[in-house]
Formats: sequence, structure tokens, C-alpha cells
Amino acid sequence: MPNPPGPERKRPTIRDVARVAGVSYATVSRVLNGRDWVSPEAVRLVRDAIARTGYTANPHARSLATGRSGSIAFLLTEPQHLLFEDPNFAVLLRGVAQALSAREQTLILMIAATSTERDRAVSYLSGGHVDGVLLVSPHSGDPLLGQLVRAEVPIVACGRVLGYEQVISSVAADDRSGARSAVEHLLAVGCRRIATITGPQDTSGGVDRLHGYTDALTAHGLAVEPTRIAHGDWSRESGESAMRALLHQAPDLDAVFAASDAMAAGALPVLRDAGRQVPHDVRVVGFDDSGLAATLDPPLTTVRHPLDRISEEMVRLLTDVIAGRNPLSITVPTTLVVRRSSPA
Repeated sequence: MPNPPGPERKRPTIRDVARVAGVSYATVSRVLNGRDWVSPEAVRLVRDAIARTGYTANPHARSLATGRSGSIAFLLTEPQHLLFEDPNFAVLLRGVAQALSAREQTLILMIAATSTERDRAVSYLSGGHVDGVLLVSPHSGDPLLGQLVRAEVPIVACGRVLGYEQVISSVAADDRSGARSAVEHLLAVGCRRIATITGPQDTSGGVDRLHGYTDALTAHGLAVEPTRIAHGDWSRESGESAMRALLHQAPDLDAVFAASDAMAAGALPVLRDAGRQVPHDVRVVGFDDSGLAATLDPPLTTVRHPLDRISEEMVRLLTDVIAGRNPLSITVPTTLVVRRSSPA
């Protein structure tokens, strides 16, 4: 164990770390700042030297030297309660926190669902307090987006930002393909009167998952019936309301594709109360597989939303954006997970 610097002992510097590691000052700097072009062996040598010397970074000095704060904002544009109720946001937040911790960066959590919260967020984020923003659940038409772009704040969004695809980098699941695979599964097991509960149509996930639903139906020569489409907002409560509407509009439905597991969780008790058994009378498929799906009764067939991979890619891509690289969109593949709500 290294001895901490005492009153008479000089604080270890980066040059001390470089000398002990047997590498250049520049290599130590690149390792400390999470830069590319450093070999795994050099990283190992530097980290070992840090442990041996007892070196600790001076965040204030680094900030003055680099012009960066070392902080990244996780900005959720949904009501605060959804951060705790929707497991997707918690999983994404955990993954981002782990990825930032590995880079020795500080995570700042911000909520911007109301006009007051948006104004406060824009003021803080445009003031240079953070190096970049990880934007979660952006809605098209939200004035926050334009304000952040005009303030030239580096941004990476979870999901495409409708209307800003050319200027805001994003990482998203292949929502359209995932939804199509869910509906194709229902068609393969004999369902033909398939309804859907959509996500918000001012989000890329809501739009793309509805497109995946219609893609699968039209590819099999089936009409897209408006009465079999009901809209939700990702929440369990909206799933309940939408399921009631679907049973009223299309009582002969034999399957439901819900664009989120939370909405599927809301639909299941409504079907049960209406005397519809799942999966015998109605099959149900969700989207996310963030942990909720396996706990439902019956366990939910769903599309796995790779949030762990998405969180890692968001942090990696934000590093590139902060470094001045051009906006880029990354799409991550999804997989279907079959459970008892719609067995094969």
C-alpha cells in the first residue's frame, strides 16, 4: 500500500507516474484522460505505477489545464416518477454510471419534463458546468433540443432525435426490426387479428415500433386496421387504458404487441378481468426485457432492448463528440425472447 503524502513529502505527479511506469508523460496523460491509441500493456503499467506512487489526480488543476469539467449530464426528458417506475431508465442510468466511472468522470442526473425544469437545465448545461449531455427519451418538438443545439453543447441521445438526426449523435436499438420480429412471431403461431399498443409518436422508438408492426402485417398480406391500434406513453397506466380501448374497438383480437413491457404489464390484468386468458385466448408480446418481463404472470415474451450495450456506446460516442468529431448514429440489434405469454 502506498503511503499518503505527509506534510514533508511532495505530492506524486504525473511525471513520477511516468518514471515508475517506464512510459512517457504523454502516455500517462492519455491514460488518465481516457484517450485512444494507448496499448493495453501501457494502460496496465500506468495503473500499476499510480497504485505504487499513490498518485491522485487534482480535478481542479485538470479542469484548468483542459478546459473541461470532468462531468457528464444524464438528462431525462420524462416526469421524475418514471425514472423509478420504468425499469428501462434505471438500467440505462446504471450502465452509464458504470461506463463513466471507468473513465473517472462524474455523473450528474437531471430531469427536464416541465418548462421550469427545461429552462433550469438549459441554463446549467450551457454554462460550461458539464462536458456533454446524454439525452434520454427526447421528444420531437421539445424546445429544449433546439436550445441545446444552439448552445453547442455536445449531445448523444438514446434513440434518434426526430428532426435533429443530422446534428445530434444517437445510439438506438433497431426498434423497427425488433417490433417486426415480435409481430412475425405472433403470425407464425397462428394469430391474425393482432392489435398493438404504441409508444409516443413524438419519439423515434414509438414511431419505429409502430412501423415494425405495420411492416409485418403488410408483408403477410394483412390489412392494418386502425381499430386495432391504441396509443400509450410507455407507462403501465397507459397500457391499461389502451387495452380497454382495444377490447372495445376490436373485441375479436387474438394477440397484442405492446411497444413496452410496462404497457404490456398494464394490459395483462385488463385482459384477465375481461375473461381473456393469456396465452390461450390472447397472446401478448412486449418490448424491452429489462427485468420486468420475467416477473409478470404469465412471464412475458418480449424483444430484448440491449440497454447495457446502448449505455456503453452512448458514453463512448459522447467522448468522440466532445473531441469534435462529426455526429454519428449507431443502431444496436435486438433479439426476441420467448416466454409463456406467447409460446412458440
